[in-house]
Amino acid sequence: MTCFKKYLALLALAMLAAQAGAAPYQAIALDKSSLTFSYKQMGVGMEGRFRKFSSQLNFDPANAGQTKASIEVDLGSIDTGSSEADQEVAGKSWFNTTAFPKALFVVKEVKATAPNQYDVLGTLTLKGQSRDLRFVMKHAAQGKQGVLSGGFSLRRADYAIGEGMWSKFDVVANDIQLHFQLTALTGK
Repeated sequence: MTCFKKYLALLALAMLAAQAGAAPYQAIALDKSSLTFSYKQMGVGMEGRFRKFSSQLNFDPANAGQTKASIEVDLGSIDTGSSEADQEVAGKSWFNTTAFPKALFVVKEVKATAPNQYDVLGTLTLKGQSRDLRFVMKHAAQGKQGVLSGGFSLRRADYAIGEGMWSKFDVVANDIQLHFQLTALTGK
């Protein structure tokens, strides 16, 4: 074996050992994390975010099958870029935050599919409707922190978001893209 091949083999072993010895992530740094969304309104791309959410997390990249995680989103914290639109979306036809103030995503299963990439299955409960969602999540280690990122699509009609005159998709599209970038912290 050449010196270069030995070096690569030792480097690979060291990386595996470092990952295996890493402490699991046990919290999300909310001030360094984001939940955003995008959609089309009258054919024009629009974006927004949720300012308030909380989470519970126990995720070990080396043992992804044991993951326990949930995220609860304060729907009243929506930021569409317009206070008028924020008030409209909080109303009964859209999120109905009086009756359904929170959305909840609970992880059911996480499987490693490639280095630092995972298949996530979970249940999203929004406006009294629950649906299973599957998406890809990526992990990037940064010292004792890690960044978990990904996204998924949902159809607003599946959750009765946009009722009455808003139930058609000619003004606001049915497909909504949700994106997350969560800074995860170890317990150490």
